Amino acid sequence: MRQDARENRERILTAAEDVFGAHGGSGSTEEVARRAGVGIATVFRHFPTKEELIEAALLRHFDQLTERAHALVVDADPAVAWRTLVRVMIETGATKLTLVSTLADRKGVPDGAATASKRLKVVVGEVLRQAQEVGAVRPSVTVEEVYLLIRGLAQASATIPVRPDILNRAIDVVLTGLSR
Repeated sequence: MRQDARENRERILTAAEDVFGAHGGSGSTEEVARRAGVGIATVFRHFPTKEELIEAALLRHFDQLTERAHALVVDADPAVAWRTLVRVMIETGATKLTLVSTLADRKGVPDGAATASKRLKVVVGEVLRQAQEVGAVRPSVTVEEVYLLIRGLAQASATIPVRPDILNRAIDVVLTGLSR
């Protein structure tokens, strides 16, 4: 793929995550094209259907979180990596949940999205394990419990307007509760 086509695709996916993450299925491909700075034909050249575009945006979301988690495992202090990853997952969770529900309403969660989600969960588990090893997180905490807490705050912020300062404090409460 040519460099300009890759750049267009990336801008389209960024715009799609914003549009469909905020509006679900009622978001429009025309709005995606406008935000990406491309024509609607360019959007459909990359993604022939709206569903394919939403699925690609969801896959990109999971892939970016997984890449970020991998980088944190390698480059950050385990306690910092843990706090950063949980915070990012909660802050971006409302978008993810909206994208997932938009796709699930049509045909169920696509296999590619389910696989990408599982890859992310494995890396989240590794970040959790490392944080537990350095005493930053209670040893009894499981990744399933963490996911439930992340989903709870993400779901709340997806369904009701939450001021950023309140969400930030709620994330601090969760992180404190998981700490030793």
